[in-house]
Amino acid sequence: MKAWAKKILHEFPSDLSRLWIASDPDGVLLDEQILSELRERGFEVLPFEDSVAFRAEYEELYRIPWEQGDAGAAKAVVLHAQSNDLSELPWDYLRSARQVRLGLNELFPNLSYSVVQQVGSELLPDLFEAHAKHAPQPLGEAATKDFVLTHIYRLSPHLIAREEDLWRETLRLHYRDVSLPVVLAEYISQVIGDNTAFKSIPIASILGQKDFALRTVQDSWYQYLHGLGITGTRISDGEPSPHIPQVSIPFDHHDIRVIVDSMFLDGTLHPMAVNGVPHDLPEWAKAGVIQDPKAMRDLILDGAKTLSEEMPGADSSYRDWLHFSRRFGEILSRFHSLDAYQAEGIRAEMRGFVQDVDERLAQWVAKHYADLPSLPIARGPVMLHHVPRYLAMKHNLNDEKIALVVFDGLALDQWVQIRESLVKAYDKLMFSELSCFAWLPTLTSVSRQALFSGLRPREFPDDIESTSREPVYWKRFWQDQGVRPSDVYFQKSIKRNDDLPALEDKLSSPSVKVAGLVVDTVDEIIHGAVLGKQGVATQIANWCESGFVTRLFRYLLDNGYQVYLTADHGNAAAKGIGRINQGVGADLRGERVRTYRNETTLAETAKANPDTVHINVPGLPTDFLPLFAQGRGAFVPEGDQVVVHGGMSLEELIVPFVKVSYVN
Repeated sequence: MKAWAKKILHEFPSDLSRLWIASDPDGVLLDEQILSELRERGFEVLPFEDSVAFRAEYEELYRIPWEQGDAGAAKAVVLHAQSNDLSELPWDYLRSARQVRLGLNELFPNLSYSVVQQVGSELLPDLFEAHAKHAPQPLGEAATKDFVLTHIYRLSPHLIAREEDLWRETLRLHYRDVSLPVVLAEYISQVIGDNTAFKSIPIASILGQKDFALRTVQDSWYQYLHGLGITGTRISDGEPSPHIPQVSIPFDHHDIRVIVDSMFLDGTLHPMAVNGVPHDLPEWAKAGVIQDPKAMRDLILDGAKTLSEEMPGADSSYRDWLHFSRRFGEILSRFHSLDAYQAEGIRAEMRGFVQDVDERLAQWVAKHYADLPSLPIARGPVMLHHVPRYLAMKHNLNDEKIALVVFDGLALDQWVQIRESLVKAYDKLMFSELSCFAWLPTLTSVSRQALFSGLRPREFPDDIESTSREPVYWKRFWQDQGVRPSDVYFQKSIKRNDDLPALEDKLSSPSVKVAGLVVDTVDEIIHGAVLGKQGVATQIANWCESGFVTRLFRYLLDNGYQVYLTADHGNAAAKGIGRINQGVGADLRGERVRTYRNETTLAETAKANPDTVHINVPGLPTDFLPLFAQGRGAFVPEGDQVVVHGGMSLEELIVPFVKVSYVN
């Protein structure tokens, strides 16, 4: 266990109190390892966001059972208040609880608090150890920036003197899915900006914005090939954009070509389709060109092999899985874009790869999914019910308008396809891409309601089988943030261009501050799919060509909205294992999951149907018990091939969360 975790856990001796209050303005308690260790010691950490909701859960599951001599749901409860001011907490809690104060200013007394605040929570354990070893005296703001860059990001701006130095560090960061905090990216720009070698390079933007950096690298790659006399057709993206700087990157430098080669393999960069390759083209550069469909097929297999070797495990961080999911989506999107003949030639290998991913993720879910609802959201939502709070936290609602566009049923690989079509159609669009976890089971009534309400499903038990109250929950959340109900808009069943004029008329109202929009087209496509996910990809391509998505995003951006895209769940190809032997009927029937209202019925059904698995999902109502089809099975006639959702495969469980903007 790292010193960081030991330091924080030391504040919670298990025998001192049953109710604790943690004043934690920076969310340092909400670390995966710390939460897991606390749970093993009998502590349950409950966020204090709503007094009524907290009291109802605490009284029912913990205090009343304790007073009756029962064990309760945990031995002790930590009320987690993400604030320094505890005066608004209920008086009876303040009187009876043991209080602990946590904060970055106390944990890092020799570093600038304003800088440490910008460091991702996943990096704080390493920073804590570096602080103990290498910061014996207080450091100012500039010195703290150098300290963090050196000890955490392994990067020193004072050693960046040549173009290859800058691009090596940029590619190294983005390949690991690490973008520097704005404050550090701008600091590096200030330190090295006077170097004439970097005059044409927007240093802060390429270090701090992954999409901007990769599109810059992509355009430079095509220029590099042209310089070698190689011409061809761009794959996936459009022609060079006037909004992206045209720079010459020294790709043949050893430190750069090693990273670029890996980026082509995992789909981060796109190769060029060419008619012929010079015999003297370096071996490392061949990953960036495609001569025939077989070459693309081989590139997909090589990419899947690379990802298999780097697949997270049962003890990995949730961040590792989110990062892996985006690379997985790129590879899967390539596979679904192949023609039927080429796809069939590698289908068995891809099926094995996907099965390995699902099995590894299922092991991780069993150990760590319970920690996700409480994790901090400062860098981005971890689960879908975090999204509204993240949006409210990020934006000044007096000055900015927000639009959350939810693509019902959109999987990560399908987002990749839509993203590339958007870039082709309008190259001024830019995407800041993250991903987050949907709720299990990955059903619309569960996960989408959590998304629009900002609540865990346990907090809307009466509505968990319906979506009819989504507009009410959406408006209620924003009303709690101080937004008038009349300034909040909600609309679902948006599908095609014919729906846009009426929508644009509504959104043009100056009173609308927050809009929640549901685009149903992808969900309709997958529920009608008869040719698997390849067929779904073809239909999505046709839909994108209609210009609907481009027009929607352009309208929102042109009218001053801060635009975010996500999905309530994804979708996966599955094979029928037969209709489930119900016994007593399930309350909610999905193609990948059934839910039951009592444990006896669940146990009987699971015993009669061995190809099923029950997982205790924290955050669900206590009488909402899911039974999942194992693997890629579905509760449809045996042998039927379908595209469905409800289960826990990576394609269903992890969804895109993307900020859509214009290039600055």
